[in-house]
Amino acid sequence: MKTRTRKYLTGIAVLGVSALLLSACSSGDSGDSGGDSDTLKLWHFESDTSAMGIAWEEAIKTFEEETGATVEFEEKSFEQIRSTASQVLNSNEAPDILEYNKGNATAGLLASQGLLSDLDDAVKEYGWDEKLAPSLQTTARYDDKGVMGSGPWYGVPNYGEFVEVYYNKDMFAANGLEVPTTLEEFETVLQAFADKGITPLAESASEYPLGQLWYQLALTKADRDWVDDYQLYSGDVDWSGPEISYATETIKDWTDKGYISQDASGFKAEDAGTAFINGTYPIFYSGSWWHNRFTTEVTGFDWGTFLFPEAQLSPGSAGNMWVVPENAKNKELAYEFIDITMRPEIQALIGNNGGIPVAADTADITDPKSQELIGNFNTLTEQDGIAFYPDWPTPTFYDQLNAGLQELINGTKSPKDVQTQLGEQYQSGVDDIVG
Repeated sequence: MKTRTRKYLTGIAVLGVSALLLSACSSGDSGDSGGDSDTLKLWHFESDTSAMGIAWEEAIKTFEEETGATVEFEEKSFEQIRSTASQVLNSNEAPDILEYNKGNATAGLLASQGLLSDLDDAVKEYGWDEKLAPSLQTTARYDDKGVMGSGPWYGVPNYGEFVEVYYNKDMFAANGLEVPTTLEEFETVLQAFADKGITPLAESASEYPLGQLWYQLALTKADRDWVDDYQLYSGDVDWSGPEISYATETIKDWTDKGYISQDASGFKAEDAGTAFINGTYPIFYSGSWWHNRFTTEVTGFDWGTFLFPEAQLSPGSAGNMWVVPENAKNKELAYEFIDITMRPEIQALIGNNGGIPVAADTADITDPKSQELIGNFNTLTEQDGIAFYPDWPTPTFYDQLNAGLQELINGTKSPKDVQTQLGEQYQSGVDDIVG
């Protein structure tokens, strides 16, 4: 078989391509013809050192060796794809395959707009449904309104993710603190650091993860029915009820007590994550996607993880998905690439580099920190504890939630006013989807 060198389009080249895509318009073509049949155009936003980045690099090599085709990889950021996906995919320059965020507000929205390919036939041909646990299939399927959980497959996840507590073991030990097992003990730990003049929680309100913490606090008072109401529109959500009231009031209380800095209103997720890496804050509550980065970049202290105390439900899901645009020119090559990423050897790379594989042989996972990470995820899945993410219900709720929480920790709005505002924005977005 022939092999070819992968092409990278970065920097100025990417900006030029993006400008071209945004100016293009859809021709209405199905995307099955008109492209180079020996080239797979692929986008993803994983870093070279992330678990997925490492695994997909190997998958690309395997794909090129086995098919003889070239992978044309374009480096994109998460925000770049999130903010321009509708325009980009509704063009004749759409990629053949890309990593995309899952949920009603993202993949569901694109599916309802006819921008993603129905993958049912490919799923049946390759048997991907047999490799994914039922709870991980929820975010792969969408109905005609873009609501997850039923309808055709529009994406294939090949890793899992969830939100957990990262902590600086050295700072805990220096202050005589142990891993908390109850929410009361967790607040005792937070107060102990605050008493020493240390802000305990690394946070960001201009982006995640403060919204994830807010949602986790609500989940400590919630059950599966509440999650289904919030995420799947199974019933009305009471925005003055005990779940959301507890979450909003606790964020305000923790800010007033110095557990969360008011400066977090201007911090981005990267700021919070790097502050934890630098040892500035002892606790960081965020996603498993940070795990391998901490493994590779934290050098000044030992760190560990634990699930949020007393929570049967936590934010999480199957990971971001491979989706195939309806305008893709080489769909069959895209399906072949997806299948390679589901192979045991590629899944093991994800697992041994800080990711959470969905189809790996557990005997292939040998890294101790990876075993801890996967063990926490398995604990959640075994208790039906995966509760998705707070911003998923509507396309605009991510920005609206962040804005509301910024006002909350700045003190410019009360918890009650923030809840009223968020409730109105949430309901307006849901009404736009379901009518």
